[in-house]
Amino acid sequence: MKLLLLVLLAATPAFAQTNSIIVAQDGTGTYRTVQTAVDAVPNQSQATVTIRIKPGIYREKLVVNTLKTHIKLVGENPETTVLTFNDHTGDAGGHDTYSSHSVLVQANDFAAENLTFENNAGYTAGQAVALHVEGDRATFRHCRVVGNQDILFLAAGHTRQYFQDCYLEGTTDFIFGASTAVFDHCVIKSKKNSFITAASTPEQQPFGFVFLNCKLTADTALAKKVHLGRPWRPNAKVVYLNTEMGGHIAPAGWDNWKNPANEKTAYFAEYRSTGPGANPAGRVAWAYQLTPKEAKAYTLKAIFAAEVPWVPGR
Repeated sequence: MKLLLLVLLAATPAFAQTNSIIVAQDGTGTYRTVQTAVDAVPNQSQATVTIRIKPGIYREKLVVNTLKTHIKLVGENPETTVLTFNDHTGDAGGHDTYSSHSVLVQANDFAAENLTFENNAGYTAGQAVALHVEGDRATFRHCRVVGNQDILFLAAGHTRQYFQDCYLEGTTDFIFGASTAVFDHCVIKSKKNSFITAASTPEQQPFGFVFLNCKLTADTALAKKVHLGRPWRPNAKVVYLNTEMGGHIAPAGWDNWKNPANEKTAYFAEYRSTGPGANPAGRVAWAYQLTPKEAKAYTLKAIFAAEVPWVPGR
């Protein structure tokens, strides 16, 4: 019996015993690539499996498919642990916005900490997604999402994502999609005159993108007139609360994407914006300035309420 037990333990993958596996490019971990580590996690896990990623530049087109639930990717430092690829629209591979991702997360209950998600296709490459999320209840803490156009695609309506203490930089529509997402104490850097958000919120979804206590910065040489957002779909919803805005933010604030009809359906709002880019009196007439009572409704519990309630935990 003891011999049988020893054999079984020897055959059990490391993560099954410790609930944690290690990725290191130099071979000192359990796996050399992030994809092989993800693939090794049991399907439909109900317990969180932590994959610790050692510093390095991991050039992988990573997919966390729908069966790989409850995975947590943890780096040591987002500056030195980078997940990157360079697909983009119109490249030789025939990629478009939906397939250009460096990292695709389809599974529910995904989390990441201390990582950079990058698409390094280049400034003139067009749409080039760094992080594409379709799963529900995804959490990102102390992460960087960097690239140029369309870097963060939160693709699926009625899904929820939470970004805390993250850094995002891009050029055009670089935070876009249909999900409900909260950006909490994040730094958002614009790299050219363009638009930060392009939401496509479904009509019946009460919240779209919500920025809480964020800071909007810019490459001041190239980004001197940046809009807070424009509606990719008519019912786009984007709200900034207690956000510090640099002088690069255009006085009008918002754009109707060359379609005045969007002004009747989109919901774009602010509450107590600060900094040189805060200009309540100069905003477009169809945007909103929230009252204190309205602003109180923007709690994580309320924003992420659904048939299955969720409040992001540690």
